[in-house]
Amino acid sequence: MHVKIFSDKVSLGKAAAATGAGYIRRALAAKGSANLVVATAASQFELQDALIAEPGIDWSKITIFHLDEYIGLPADHPAGFRYNLRKRLIDRLPSPPANFFPVDGNAPDLKKVIADLGKALKQHPLDLAFIGIGENGHIAFNDPPADFDAEDPFLVITLDEACRRQQLGEGWFPTLDAVPKRALTMSVPQIMSSAAIVNVVPDLRKAEAVKNALEGPLTNMCPASILMTHPDCHTFLDDASASLLKRKP
Repeated sequence: MHVKIFSDKVSLGKAAAATGAGYIRRALAAKGSANLVVATAASQFELQDALIAEPGIDWSKITIFHLDEYIGLPADHPAGFRYNLRKRLIDRLPSPPANFFPVDGNAPDLKKVIADLGKALKQHPLDLAFIGIGENGHIAFNDPPADFDAEDPFLVITLDEACRRQQLGEGWFPTLDAVPKRALTMSVPQIMSSAAIVNVVPDLRKAEAVKNALEGPLTNMCPASILMTHPDCHTFLDDASASLLKRKP
């Protein structure tokens, strides 16, 4: 695990984008294409702004997946991850990506959605995952206790209350009852299959989860703790999210 700490979210986002862009350029140089999965939480906004501005990336040769989506939320809902990913990243890229595989939480057959995404991931194995850590220690929507041995690339899960309260606290929904109770999420093994991971975690409200992930035991009660076992994971923190760490880089 490579850990870097920054004074503010903008400098954090720029550094994370630069690291991710390096992996993308190397994949493009090596094989003429690159395959990414991206997160859409508020913690990723500065990263995405900086990534769009990175030079020397031919986005027309890049395939993009995204990590998770609520089940039953209208496709144009402002809190929807497909909606936000298109608005904040896809539609702002210098050129359209080669492929974009959204997670359709409104599909009548979620098993087919998972199967289709699995086929796409086999055709486009991940070079890079842009992810974050939730207040409850989740990665994507793999809330505790997470399944570290899931066989499917995506899972239908029930969101725990801490996760739903985080979405409420971030202002995405007016009430807790309005936050969907189920979601589709990329599984932990699928995330861990990515050749490299850029993990972006700002804000004081994430400090406890960061401490547990980086300094606590490996446990599915803190799903992000599994990132310590990845061979090439880069975690970007700000002073606030790193404030509880006993061992700082």
